[in-house]
Amino acid sequence: MDDSDYTPEQWDAALTAAEATELDRVAEAGIRPGKLDDVIGQTRVREQIALLLEGARRRGSAPDHLLLSGPPGLGKTTLAMIVATELGVGLRQTSGPAIERSGDLAAILTSLGPGEVLFIDEIHRIARPAEELLYTAMEDFRVDVIVGKGPGATAIPLELEPFTLVGATTRAGLLTGPLRDRFGFLGQLEFYTDAELEAIVKRSAGILDVAIDDAGAVEIASRSRGTPRIANRLLRRVRDFAQVRADGVIDKPVASDALALYDVDELGLDRLDRAVLRALVSTFGGGPVGLNTLAVAVGEQSDTVEEVCEPYLVRAGLLARTPRGRVATAAGWRHLGLAPPNTDGLFETGNA
Repeated sequence: MDDSDYTPEQWDAALTAAEATELDRVAEAGIRPGKLDDVIGQTRVREQIALLLEGARRRGSAPDHLLLSGPPGLGKTTLAMIVATELGVGLRQTSGPAIERSGDLAAILTSLGPGEVLFIDEIHRIARPAEELLYTAMEDFRVDVIVGKGPGATAIPLELEPFTLVGATTRAGLLTGPLRDRFGFLGQLEFYTDAELEAIVKRSAGILDVAIDDAGAVEIASRSRGTPRIANRLLRRVRDFAQVRADGVIDKPVASDALALYDVDELGLDRLDRAVLRALVSTFGGGPVGLNTLAVAVGEQSDTVEEVCEPYLVRAGLLARTPRGRVATAAGWRHLGLAPPNTDGLFETGNA
């Protein structure tokens, strides 16, 4: 069907949906804090960054490069944006996988204005030639561009404007030593407490113009796995439920019913998390079982099980990683409503 096949009614419906989507996008973009003072949680890192930025402002120079590490959804991108805002300079964003050649990075670096912030997400995945180019750029604000090939190749040094690199990584251990050492500030973001997530949910609800009471905010926060991104995502889904199937107000019963509909249980486990745990307990008797075998049992890629499900299952004390394979803890059995077997050495928590 091309554009001419739409009826006027279909065009009206499409335009209305597009307008609603754009309004929703604009509203949700406002959820991100714009200043350090607006950030909830991460108190230590916020204080450290504030000192770093204030010192640079007083000296009239670009701040040291910053490396932010931690699990997804804790606010690394938000903090990078805030650094640029607090400095009153522009922000350029890219990601490690997008920089495949050193020339790609050189083009970005030479286009930076004085004092601008360059944010590279998933910086541990940057290509090695580009990483080596980054060394001199970070230390000396210079890049050497190779012109020609073979014996006649010539390196032309290009001076860069002073800039601040903010790198973000979910796998700090994969960063090379030379790259890590060139960052002047290393910030490790931690998971949020339920109280901090409750405050985030209330703040986001106010921005989205959603009525919510304390109990409703607590219910969403307690199922958010210590992660603001998840808390905001659940809030938007509960908002839909409240507006369609309730009176638009999010209280504890509405939040509980909505999250049950979306397969998020009281610990924050979703369908795939429970499938992994159930397969481990019911199919393999609690383990130990290898990662690949467990992934096949739930019909997922092993990388998905290892990187998406396992970190929280381990942190919640429901699963343990052992040299022999994955093992369900006593808490994991009980979470599925099953009595753990009387087996000596069965993990009580997820800590091996």
